[in-house]
Amino acid sequence: MPPPGVCMSIMQERHKKEGVGSLANPEKHSNQDFQQLTQYCLARGVRYIDEMFPPDHNSIGDGLLSPDNMGRVVWLRPAKMIQNPDFILDGLSRFDFGQGMVGDCWFLASIGALTFQKDILEQVVPLKQSFKEDYCGIFHFRFWRFGKWVDVVIDDKLPTVDGRLIFVHSTTPNEFWPALLEKAYAKVCGSYADMNLGTPAEAMMDFTGGVHITFKLTDAPPNLWDLLFRAVQSKSLMGCNTPQGETSANTVAPNGLVRGHAYTVTGVKQVMSQGRPVNLIRLFNPWGRGEWKGGWSDKSSMWQTVSPDDRKMCLSVKEDGEFWMTMEDFCRHFTDVTICCMCPDFLDGSSKGLWTHSLHDGRWVAGTTAGGCMNFPDCFWTNPQYRVKIEGLDRDCSETQGDNNMLVSLMQKPDKRNRRLVKSLHIGINIFEVPAQFKGQRGKFPAVFFNNNVPVAQTKNYLNARTVVVFSRLKPGEYLIVPSAFNPNETASFILSILSKVETHIHENSNDQDIVEIPKPMPTHNRADMDNKQTLFRQYSDQFEEVDAEQLQRILHETLLQGYAKKTQGFSLESCRSMVALMDTSITGKLNSSEFLHLWRKVTVYKDIFLRSDVNRSGMLSLSQLRNAIMAAGVRLSDGLLNLIALRYGGSSGNISLESFISLVLRVDRMAKIFRQLNEGGAISLRDNEWMYITMYA
Repeated sequence: MPPPGVCMSIMQERHKKEGVGSLANPEKHSNQDFQQLTQYCLARGVRYIDEMFPPDHNSIGDGLLSPDNMGRVVWLRPAKMIQNPDFILDGLSRFDFGQGMVGDCWFLASIGALTFQKDILEQVVPLKQSFKEDYCGIFHFRFWRFGKWVDVVIDDKLPTVDGRLIFVHSTTPNEFWPALLEKAYAKVCGSYADMNLGTPAEAMMDFTGGVHITFKLTDAPPNLWDLLFRAVQSKSLMGCNTPQGETSANTVAPNGLVRGHAYTVTGVKQVMSQGRPVNLIRLFNPWGRGEWKGGWSDKSSMWQTVSPDDRKMCLSVKEDGEFWMTMEDFCRHFTDVTICCMCPDFLDGSSKGLWTHSLHDGRWVAGTTAGGCMNFPDCFWTNPQYRVKIEGLDRDCSETQGDNNMLVSLMQKPDKRNRRLVKSLHIGINIFEVPAQFKGQRGKFPAVFFNNNVPVAQTKNYLNARTVVVFSRLKPGEYLIVPSAFNPNETASFILSILSKVETHIHENSNDQDIVEIPKPMPTHNRADMDNKQTLFRQYSDQFEEVDAEQLQRILHETLLQGYAKKTQGFSLESCRSMVALMDTSITGKLNSSEFLHLWRKVTVYKDIFLRSDVNRSGMLSLSQLRNAIMAAGVRLSDGLLNLIALRYGGSSGNISLESFISLVLRVDRMAKIFRQLNEGGAISLRDNEWMYITMYA
């Protein structure tokens, strides 16, 4: 049986700190170990079949093939299709493959870019695989998926109709690395159908784990040619898109370009033509056919105006899907270009000064940390906040540094197994400079800060995209980065990536300390009040003057909830057992007089806090009200714990009942004291208060 969810999350965080998920030690997708599975199959003389991505209609997915074609699909191993299959034949090239029936030109365009960068390609495609030595029908590939590298295992059964591959196919019939790579990516997406429609940026990031910047060509920077030229020199992957036609179909325009289609940028070149320089860009159609018919195309007379050396170097008159066009035509006929790289040196033209990279996992949770954009001033401050301190540049960097020195990337993580089911939010980034009066602020900055300060850098618009980027120049000082969705109360996970060419110190702003006790509202004490509590205890206690969980349940229902019963379902017996366990210092399974009085003082205070926080008298606390109520109860929580509380104690509506609030705060209060005592005494060794997370969620 796998560990419970929160335990699994903690284990994954530990593994991440220990290097699991790095390129050198990728996480095993679906917990499948390539080496172990290979040895198992070889020892037993069997061919591997992947039970996690089986050769059946579920792996193809819905809506991709007609029922008739689906019924004709036969999954075959390469040796059943052709004699002497090869994994790789004469190296890997963009001309090795053509697109099949999946609308994944975005993925194939990215593969085309990948074939130009051997070092990056070998990260994704382990080359020491074959259909000969130690062959048992198993292959593996590596992808960077949302903050970590994963090793993906597949079998080599491929979907065919009439013995021919129906998805990506090789131009050389006995070469199979493209089809197997596509199958591995289909597995991480959920199915082949889940690869339908996308952008090159998505796949290029999954191939590199790097950063990407997309330029809209209608608003292209004046130095775009220089950026593309430097990007080629810095081993970047580049892709671009044509505008969508009148329908979603990939129709071919009279100029030869395919509408709504992704292309690979495979080169740039400046040539002299008729005495003037011409900036050319080379593009590749992942269909492996269909080319531009305008100026500087394969058969254009413009090639007769350049030197024989340039013509020999650049011109290849073949129907292979690759062609040249001018930079002006490129900007006119394409919508955007994406550059993806491991290091954004191409942006300022300098390799001096090292870029530092930090990655931060975060989450927006409705009611607690999903505050929306700045159009919602009352709740924007509840979004996750990241404090950044920027030091000065060293001399080498400062002499060559361009206008910008920090790149902030926000990527939203999927909440569904299947890519096509993921509903992306409109997301954006705001960066604020921290003025002197707030530099001593601990914890989250309040609403008043954002009401009185404007961002010094931000995304132009909130975009419905997997990733948005802000690239800016920030002078030395302190800053606050706030990632958010456009609308409040939209739950999603994200990764915030920060690259800086200056010395930078970053931490999540709500995590200065996970649990900090602050002064609590104390109940009034007088003799009459004490006598009343003693009388109450004696009324319900047994002959040994003790109260068990069932008796505590009666007391709570008949006294604490008196006049409130219509608004609550009452305390469950399990909740009462938990209260007894928390307060039972004598370890008898019951509460004696002093233990009961201690508990009763607390629950009456917590009830009073609940009633004061329930401003609309609904009998429930919204999650935004819960934050204030918990602080009034004497505890300040990090966003991480607050999000767990919302999941653990909130009902289907996300609201918290009186009995849930009392149980929750009592548990936090007692666990905080136990944690402090054990930690001060050195009795336990804790990592990031992990056990507190487990206790909160139990």
